[in-house]
Amino acid sequence: MTLPQARILVVDDEDSILQFVSYNLKKEGYEVECVHDGDEALAAFESQPFDLVILDIMLPGTDGYEVCRRLRARSAVPVLFLSARDTELDKVVGLELGADDYLAKPFGIRELTARVKALLRRAASSAAAQHASEHTTLRAAGITLDEDAHEAHFGETPIDLTPREFELLACLMRHAGKVLSREHLLREAWGWQYLVETKTVDTHVKRLRDKLAQAGADPSVVETVRGYGYRISS
Repeated sequence: MTLPQARILVVDDEDSILQFVSYNLKKEGYEVECVHDGDEALAAFESQPFDLVILDIMLPGTDGYEVCRRLRARSAVPVLFLSARDTELDKVVGLELGADDYLAKPFGIRELTARVKALLRRAASSAAAQHASEHTTLRAAGITLDEDAHEAHFGETPIDLTPREFELLACLMRHAGKVLSREHLLREAWGWQYLVETKTVDTHVKRLRDKLAQAGADPSVVETVRGYGYRISS
């Protein structure tokens, strides 16, 4: 079911794409605003609230990657990349910058609307859970992670993590002592079940270990369980 009054910002420099997406999302009951470039997108986002942003990568002026980075610095609004660039690297870069999903052109409108609904449901559930929950602090292996403040420390030393590294560490700490498969980590820390290969998890674990070591923690607390996945010492 469409969330009432959900407002969507669509950013693409192709009029045909804007018209196609706008028409079909309005049929689903959403309010839609369309803009043609990154600067217009940032200005629109400053002037009014949106519940979801659908964003092309290849835009005139400020590109989609930079727009996503700036949006994520100020808001947790769901961002769906819609782009003709369809390599694994493009997807990884976009998701690393904080995007929530990635759909390659050409696309079917049914898949687009299904992903839009899923992202809006997830955002609504997350907001409700955050509102209802008390302050959440996780502790394991000498590491303290404050999910509400989005901060992690080893002792008194802050651990400088990207959003994806933070979510990966939080996932491991929620299940401290348990072995988590790469697929589990993709679902829980990334929030989706496909788009990139599971080896992406290995790359992020390596970066996470480097960040832990920089803060003075023992990087081996994130253990590799050969043939399965990872766990953090409880």
